[in-house]
Amino acid sequence: MTIAGRRVPFTACIGGVIVLLTVVMILFAPWIAPYQQTKIVGGVWDPPNAHTWLGTDSIGRDMLSRLIYGGRTSVSIALIATFFTMVIGVGLGFLAASTNKVVDNILSRIVDILLAMPILIFGLMVFAVLGTSIPIMIATISILESTRVFRLARAVAMSITVMDYVQVARLRGEGVGWIILREVLPNAVPPLVAEFGLRFCFTFLFIASLSFLGLGIQPPAADWGSMVHDNAQAISFGGYAPLYPAAAIAIVTIGVNLIVDWLLSIHAMPAGASAGAEV
Repeated sequence: MTIAGRRVPFTACIGGVIVLLTVVMILFAPWIAPYQQTKIVGGVWDPPNAHTWLGTDSIGRDMLSRLIYGGRTSVSIALIATFFTMVIGVGLGFLAASTNKVVDNILSRIVDILLAMPILIFGLMVFAVLGTSIPIMIATISILESTRVFRLARAVAMSITVMDYVQVARLRGEGVGWIILREVLPNAVPPLVAEFGLRFCFTFLFIASLSFLGLGIQPPAADWGSMVHDNAQAISFGGYAPLYPAAAIAIVTIGVNLIVDWLLSIHAMPAGASAGAEV
């Protein structure tokens, strides 16, 4: 398979299929799911049958329906949080690298303070005080994760701002905003693409961890982390209920990473080169 004259490796095709199926599940969950996510359709941990393809959960709800709705919740929140993480981290990182030392030192010291705090413990403290609503969760995760993005964005921007074309722009009298948007950002795309994929995966797993601890998405809404927690005891009875959401978390994470790896290989490849051998 080729796109824009470049051969797409087999691993990227697998990642694309995973991401595509995830997007379809998110967009069309109400039409794809056999039942509503809160509807009780059987007994506790019933095995798979013609009516419930993946069996039922700890209170008799359809596992397949919960899995579909849970993916919609988990992935959507992770995407929104990752977007704000990148906006905050990249914006402040570029600002620190493109302005004077005073701004750089102030922003860097604030980030150092936040980085010194364990992210999970700090997040638990915030949720214990402010609650576990979705807006608070997104804001907290975005601020905490943006500190990691800040360090990368600042380092990348530092290496770009010393280039001749940036110095020429400054001599022309261009402002900080113009330099960041027109000179720094276009030349920082490859590492930022990789960072977006990594941040999404970390955020996705962090949200699942919070839900597993009971501090993430609150019932009756479904999400994959809480589904693992709610059905963990099924393993003792030979059931597979908690394995479905756990496998879904792993598959989505792998699929995103496969796509990111391919995008990075495209940016790293010379303009006239072929995509080479498939992986």
